Amino acid sequence: MSIFKHSVHTLVFRSLKRTHDMFVSDQAKPVAIDEQSHKLKIGAKMKADYSQVLHMPVLKESKERVQPMSGGVPTSQGYSQMGNTLFFFFFLGKISGVALTADTKLHRNPSDAGVQTVALALPPSQARQEASRTAASVAEIHRHYGGERSHAGTMALLDGGGTRNALTRRGPTMPKPQWHPPWKLFRVISGHLGWVRCLAVEPGNQWFVTGSADRTIKIWDLASGKLKLSLTGHISTVRGVAVSTRSPYLFSCGEDKQVKCWDLEYNKVIRHYHGHLSAVYDIDLHPTIDVLVTCSRDASARVWDIRTKANVHTLTGHTNTVATVRCQAAEPQVITGSHDSTIRLWDLIAGKTRATLTNHKKSVRTVVLHPRQYTFASGSADNIKQWMFPDGNFIQNLSGHNAIINTLAVNSDGVLVSGADNGTIHMWDWRTGYNFQRIHAAVQPGSLDSESGIFSCVFDHSESRLITAEADKTIKVYKEDDTATEDSHPVNWKPEILKRKRF
Repeated sequence: MSIFKHSVHTLVFRSLKRTHDMFVSDQAKPVAIDEQSHKLKIGAKMKADYSQVLHMPVLKESKERVQPMSGGVPTSQGYSQMGNTLFFFFFLGKISGVALTADTKLHRNPSDAGVQTVALALPPSQARQEASRTAASVAEIHRHYGGERSHAGTMALLDGGGTRNALTRRGPTMPKPQWHPPWKLFRVISGHLGWVRCLAVEPGNQWFVTGSADRTIKIWDLASGKLKLSLTGHISTVRGVAVSTRSPYLFSCGEDKQVKCWDLEYNKVIRHYHGHLSAVYDIDLHPTIDVLVTCSRDASARVWDIRTKANVHTLTGHTNTVATVRCQAAEPQVITGSHDSTIRLWDLIAGKTRATLTNHKKSVRTVVLHPRQYTFASGSADNIKQWMFPDGNFIQNLSGHNAIINTLAVNSDGVLVSGADNGTIHMWDWRTGYNFQRIHAAVQPGSLDSESGIFSCVFDHSESRLITAEADKTIKVYKEDDTATEDSHPVNWKPEILKRKRF
């Protein structure tokens, strides 16, 4: 069997012919409209969507009154006769399936006169119903975004004549934040010989405890700021302290891998909790059961039985230093933040992760739980994020504190405090995320400006004092300015359109 060889010229023209045959039909050309099926389609749409207004007269812009539409359905020629009527403009905007063709004769928007005539054609009772329905929906929108403000996109309906003011719509605006009095420096306490790394206030609100890089733990009188007691025992920086609400015990952890339990009746260490393979960075007590949770540079968090010293769970899953841990009575009972930029919510009973939050792009160094709401916040170098329990649903970003955020604190009034590595403190309104105050206290005389850093901050139990632990070896106490009023310190707030990132 021989194969006939064609010339290149013949093959090229055969290929061209096949290509031509493939594309000869214009696929973009619309199918010709069948008049009868088009009539049925338009009639069904009109009865379904506009049965309430078919009885109304159609007004031309020349103000000639056209008789109300009968039950019949207009053809394409009927549309041509209507001209530039407002009814067809409204009708066409609703029905996206009708194309603008030469038959429709719709070349421009109706004039103001046409709009006025249709507004006048509305019966007074129907106009009132439409106005009340619009007002109710706008009020719902305002309630949803937290304010009762006028909306730029509202269309005014006037009963008994008038015009419709169709203004440009704007996005939802940030609700006005609650006013909070400004905070001012009240007291500076010196005594430590190294960076003050951690803080805790005792349940009776009589004293507070600090841990420092000088390897000591000091107890201070909250009212006077005077030193009451120094505890020595750690051989490296003390990174975390916690005071028990159920027994006279103080717990501490440090970079020496040790976790200690101090009996404050004897001022001595009565228990050690061994197990961490590297520096222990934070510690927290469970509010309802005798359980202690610590986190470490060994990328794990450990759950300890306070009485038996047993390591109940080792919470593994983070891939870098676990910098912060918090406990609560409700699920999830343990929350950790890590230098791997994730937050994990843990099932304490199973000892396993129930959710991992990966929204942060930088190390998560601090987590704080809201005292009243079922929410929490996390701090990182990229921004502060608010989350909803129990699944860790994202709420909003608090951006503007452009530094490495080491610590967060929040009180029942909705004041969130963030302290950073550069010594700045930002005060935020929890609900709206508005930054209402920024503080940068001067360093202690004799210290370098580079030693301006906030390592920890906490509100006392009366929430009238804010205590900060700083890199200039001091403890600073802030209080609200009692003389401030909303008139003397107004909220410098503008209702900017929300541009919050989802991640």
